[in-house]
Amino acid sequence: MFPEADAVAPAVTAVFTAVLTEGPISRVALARRLDLSSGAVTKAARPLIDLGYLEELAATERTGPGAGRPASPLAIRADSEFFVGVKITADELIGVVCDLRAQVRVSAHRRLPVADADQVLTQLGELVDDLLDGPGDYRARTRRLGLAVSGDVDPITGLVRYSPFLRWHDVALRERAEKITGLAVTVENDVKALTIAEHWFGEGVGAESFALVTVGAGIGCGLVVGGRLVSGAHGVAGEIGHIGIDVDGPDCHCGSRGCVEAIAGAGAIVRQARLCSGRPSLTFEDAVELARHGDVAVCEVFARAGDAIGAGIAAVANLVGPARIVVSGEGLAAYDLFEPHIRAGFQRRAFGAAADCPLSIRPLPFEEWARGAATVSIKALVAAG
Repeated sequence: MFPEADAVAPAVTAVFTAVLTEGPISRVALARRLDLSSGAVTKAARPLIDLGYLEELAATERTGPGAGRPASPLAIRADSEFFVGVKITADELIGVVCDLRAQVRVSAHRRLPVADADQVLTQLGELVDDLLDGPGDYRARTRRLGLAVSGDVDPITGLVRYSPFLRWHDVALRERAEKITGLAVTVENDVKALTIAEHWFGEGVGAESFALVTVGAGIGCGLVVGGRLVSGAHGVAGEIGHIGIDVDGPDCHCGSRGCVEAIAGAGAIVRQARLCSGRPSLTFEDAVELARHGDVAVCEVFARAGDAIGAGIAAVANLVGPARIVVSGEGLAAYDLFEPHIRAGFQRRAFGAAADCPLSIRPLPFEEWARGAATVSIKALVAAG
């Protein structure tokens, strides 16, 4: 992407990433942060300024005691390029257009009558057109689309190997989406996409290690270790939803039993609440209402679910030792029912000082998951440098 020699490209990428995630920041601070010379930072920044990705702000600080003229911080030109992000669920597409700072400019939803891949791709093309051709006229400055999907995703090829909630097997999503939209497409597991967004632009900024645990239809986990997202050799690192915590527990769709997800996933909660309430048509929202009105048996379902999630989080803390853990997801609309049991389950099982890991529990709407998809496409732009 950048018209510079190969030897300079790593420095360009490093400068771009640092300003994007931590800026505005002066060249001197960048040199210290990246262990580069001031000349190397200036040389790396030049093509980024020429291409319109960076700009120099008015001088605001001096470079050091007794230094001469104040430094002019480098900052991202957020509107230099736009990115579409779409979160794909079993019954809805949630789309956003983000600027280069991952700030949402516009969003839209599109219901899915069925999750068949052909139907989803048709609806995806229409949603992208609506986003880019509506108010804001974003199409001229948009080249990239990020897609976030649950399940086993190969981000290199864009193949969705298995998505249990969509019931997809071996769907060549990137290739097909590029043909329909005409954009360069990145595909990532939805939890990992949300983790990247939190690492670059949210609670994980500046953290060398942190974990994001999501609660909803499934129980997922994204891990950052050494400043990098952990995918693992097979791309499925962080699947805490399939940690077994009860050998006599309910069957899980993965083929095992007693998994965290089989106890604490939204579907599992509904099944257990139906059994204990004797209401076969009860929904998740109904279960939440019953629990909030003091139904002892349904309260126990949420308590058991929270404890299972806490056990999964403790396993992450014990194995990885992250500096902080964020718990989020659409299932946390019922956070008041989960939270005390998540914290208690975590504290009971975390080993030694791992129990001191800060635990932040906050719900995020699906627009944030779509923003995560857009962030993955921003990351692809940076990597292309």
